[in-house]
Amino acid sequence: MNARDHTIMTNTSPLAEKLVTVFGGSGYIGNYVAQSLLERGARLRIASRNPEKAHSLQPLANLGQLQFARCDITNEESVAAALHGADYVVNLVGDFTGDLEKLMGEAPGDMAKIAAENGVKGFVHVSSIGPDENSSAAYARGKAKGETNVFAAFSNATIMRPSIVFGKDDNFLNMFGQMIEMMPVLPVFGPDAKLQLVFADDVAEAIAVALEDPEKYGGAIYELGGPEALTMMQINERIAEAQGRSRRFIAMPDGMSSLFASLPGTPMSKDQWALLKPGSTVSGEHRTFADLGIEPRPLGLFLDKWMTRYRKFGRFGRSNERAKNRAAG
Repeated sequence: MNARDHTIMTNTSPLAEKLVTVFGGSGYIGNYVAQSLLERGARLRIASRNPEKAHSLQPLANLGQLQFARCDITNEESVAAALHGADYVVNLVGDFTGDLEKLMGEAPGDMAKIAAENGVKGFVHVSSIGPDENSSAAYARGKAKGETNVFAAFSNATIMRPSIVFGKDDNFLNMFGQMIEMMPVLPVFGPDAKLQLVFADDVAEAIAVALEDPEKYGGAIYELGGPEALTMMQINERIAEAQGRSRRFIAMPDGMSSLFASLPGTPMSKDQWALLKPGSTVSGEHRTFADLGIEPRPLGLFLDKWMTRYRKFGRFGRSNERAKNRAAG
C-alpha cells in the first residue's frame, strides 16, 4: 500500500478541511494536483490568471470545497489576496514565454514571503530538474532564482524538481504521437538525451504527501524522475510501436537542432533545446520519490492505451496487425 492509498482509506489526512492555495492550478499539472488534494478532503483555492480553465474540476469537489481566484503573481497585493486564510500553498507556475526572471524567479519569493508572514504551515514549490543560474536558458535561470528566493523567505519549504511530466493529454507524448501518425520519416532532436519521464499523477501525489507533513519533508529538494531513463530516440520508437506503425527516425546533429530551434514558428524554442540537450535525469544528490514513500509508474504502463487514438484502425488496429502476423507465420 502506498502513501496515497493509506491516506484515502483511513481518511486521516492533515489536509482535511484545510485551505490550500494552488498558484497556477489551472494548468496541466494543476489538474492532477487538485484531484489529489480534493481526495484528501482539502479545500482548494485555484489562483491563476485564467481560473476558468480549472472549472472542469467542479464535479470532483464537494459543496464549498473548491473556489477560484484571479491572480497576477507578479503583483504582491494580488498574491496576498489569494493567500488570505490559506493553511498551505503550492506553486506550480512555469512558462517559456514572458519575463521568466520575474515570473519564476522573483514571484515565488514574494509568495513565500507573504505565506510565511501569514503563518502558512507548508509551502511546496515546483521547479524542474536542472535549474542553473548560469544556464543559457532563461527558463533554467528563472527556476534557479526561484528556488533560492523561496528558501530565503520560507526555510521549511519543499522544492519539487520533476523531469518532463507525462500524462494522457500532455503536450509531449501527444505532440510526438501526432507527428508519428502523419509522417513516415521523422527527425529526432537530441536523440541520445536521456529523460526520466514522470507520470503526472505521481508528481501530484508527491506534492500532497509533502504538504501533509512539512516538518518531515520541508527544507529539502526532491528530484522526481520515473523508473526508466529513456533516450529521445527510444521514446520515439516506443510511441511508433504503440501505434503499430513502422517509421524511420533520423538522428539530427546538434548544430542542425540548434538552428531549427532558432527559427520562428517551430515547435521547439531555443530554451527548450538548451534544456533537452543535457537530458533530464535524477542526479542522485537530492531526495527522491523513495523518500516520500512513492513508487513511480513507468511510461509503458500507459502508452499502448493512450496511443490507441493514433492507430490506423483505432482500438482495432493492434488486433488487425496481430492477425496479419499470425497469417504470415
